[in-house]
Amino acid sequence: MEKKVCHFCSEKMDKIDYKNAYLLRHFMNSQGKIYPPKRHGTCTKHQRMLAKAIKRARTMALVPFVVK
Repeated sequence: MEKKVCHFCSEKMDKIDYKNAYLLRHFMNSQGKIYPPKRHGTCTKHQRMLAKAIKRARTMALVPFVVK
């Protein structure tokens, strides 16, 4: 099985914007939990940035904390 390539590294993104809710939802499951890095192949650096962006977006009510 091939190793997954980090989406953000391949797109050469140095920042992950918390306002881009559509992109952030791609890395969350239907219940609002953040997927682990192994699921999408994100590198450690971008996984930390992604988690921080999702948490900021939750605070700003752009993405939900929990979906019932």
